[in-house]
Amino acid sequence: MSKKAFLFDMDGVLYDSMPHHAIAWQQSMKKFGIHMTAADAYATEGARGIDTIRLFARQQLHEELTLQQAQEMYDEKTRIFHEMGDAPIFDGVLDLMQWLNDHHISVNVVTGSGQRPLIRRLLHDFGDFLDEDHITTAYDVDRGKPYPDPYLAGLRKAGNLKPSDAVVVENAPLGIRSGVAAGIYTVAINSGPLPDATLLAEHPNKLFPTIRDFYNTLRDRKTER
Repeated sequence: MSKKAFLFDMDGVLYDSMPHHAIAWQQSMKKFGIHMTAADAYATEGARGIDTIRLFARQQLHEELTLQQAQEMYDEKTRIFHEMGDAPIFDGVLDLMQWLNDHHISVNVVTGSGQRPLIRRLLHDFGDFLDEDHITTAYDVDRGKPYPDPYLAGLRKAGNLKPSDAVVVENAPLGIRSGVAAGIYTVAINSGPLPDATLLAEHPNKLFPTIRDFYNTLRDRKTER
């Protein structure tokens, strides 16, 4: 493989955390008079939380929230999420990261989250392959996914790489759109309830049902060569 870096989304790619996020979104937004379904949580996954809140407030409350107002609401969502405990790492993730490390391909994370506890967990769980300099968060960009900015920032953190040097691994429509818009080879992992067609509509280069299937394909193709 000629790639120099993999840029992983976090929720729904590395961790099976989206069910927790969906519950936290629904419960927290209800407190502020916003109706949000589990499907809404999956459909808007990858965007910065404050951007999602401002969008729903605009649509349902007909209000233009300030960044501070949106952040306060997002803090409540974060509080509920962390009360649910840690989500498990998806099967295949550690094997894939080890494979990348063995082939001198850097591991990077590009997430719409900016929550310090989640960043600390990334470093704890994947510290053999990942350091904080290779993590791009909501605070590194002014425009989150679906804009290309997060993945372009990820390329810079990976060593000022060109789009052709990297692979994006995503599970959400907005994240896939971001990777494609950045001009990076984008792999979709359908780890949630959305139909394949919803992800394919964003034009990823490949789609796999699980991260384990993706890893097996990489490993087997390398072995065949």
